[in-house]
Amino acid sequence: MTPLDLDSLNLSVLKALYFFQKNRPPRLHLKKYSFPIVAGSGNAYNTGLAIFSGQKALFANESNFKEIIGRYRDLIKNKTITQAIIISSSGEKDSIWEVAAAKKAGLKTILLTCSPASGAAKIADETHSFRKLPEPYTYNTSTYLGMIMAATGEKAENIANFILKLKLVKNFKRYRAYSFILPDEWEAIAPMLEIKKSELFGSNLSLRAFSYGEARHAKFVIRDKDELVISFGKNKYFGETKSRWQIMPPQGANKAWAMAVSYFLIGLIQDSRPDYFHKNIKKFCTDYGYRAYPGAKPFDLIVPGN
Repeated sequence: MTPLDLDSLNLSVLKALYFFQKNRPPRLHLKKYSFPIVAGSGNAYNTGLAIFSGQKALFANESNFKEIIGRYRDLIKNKTITQAIIISSSGEKDSIWEVAAAKKAGLKTILLTCSPASGAAKIADETHSFRKLPEPYTYNTSTYLGMIMAATGEKAENIANFILKLKLVKNFKRYRAYSFILPDEWEAIAPMLEIKKSELFGSNLSLRAFSYGEARHAKFVIRDKDELVISFGKNKYFGETKSRWQIMPPQGANKAWAMAVSYFLIGLIQDSRPDYFHKNIKKFCTDYGYRAYPGAKPFDLIVPGN
């Protein structure tokens, strides 16, 4: 498959939702995990926030995981903290050493992954495997969407039906910049959108995302009629009045809905711009991207499904 054959993000969202209609993710029973350390890299970290934000937990990423274990060693020693939950679609890279470090610290290790035969899965005490589709490298749409749906219990068909009936605001594709505002209870989705901005557009497009609470803190000092402010819910204050689009979440909508709808809209923006991602991702995977990981081999342009 050549770069020109790659799906845009919006198509990946629809494919994932149709896939999950026939392959419903298994429910995650979160109550069995009391006060875990939840770790992940990139959007795996944000997925952990989305899944476990409603209960007592500590959150860590690849940069501070060892520090977090050391900082709370007394709580680990007295069995207040007994579990480490590592989230990684691939089950490779940083997740392998994270599982190993958690085990060395005396924690039970639970891996959430889409790769049950991965390096991390081979050493974790408990592995929960999720289904995924083949997708371009970095997309991670079906991977983390499935995990979030497993936690929230949302139905893929409801989300897909909402997206297919969604009417775009006038001149949606002509704006120079875009911002998303999410309800505070969905704040973990906002940084996932910021990551998509970096992956798909780099410095070529302004795409921002905030929770409602964050948006109050001077994020819209500079109003611009060419920035479309997309809010999930009412927006009385942020952005130029004529450049606001309020999308009202339906009953039962939760974090999977927020992720899927926002990813779909970002995919439409991707379609309306030059192919920044498609023109660069192959070289990233085969030349300079993988070299930042010690011992890593070139990445697959299309990450296989399972």
